[in-house]
Amino acid sequence: MSAVQATVRDFDLATHRGDVLLDDGTVMGFEAAAFDASGLRLLRLGQRVRLRLDDAGAVELVTLITLPDLTA
Repeated sequence: MSAVQATVRDFDLATHRGDVLLDDGTVMGFEAAAFDASGLRLLRLGQRVRLRLDDAGAVELVTLITLPDLTA
């Protein structure tokens, strides 16, 4: 597992899916399960987040960077 920081690019409140922009300019999507695992209620466009990635590089958790790092 690894963690990266990103900026929310798009978030659909109805489906809990979205896209983030990594610091290197890469767009990465996340599924509802990654958002739901965080306990968050919503994400705002432009908000900074931390992503926990699984071994395959898929997002498995989206959290706010102000919350404790759960990837350790």
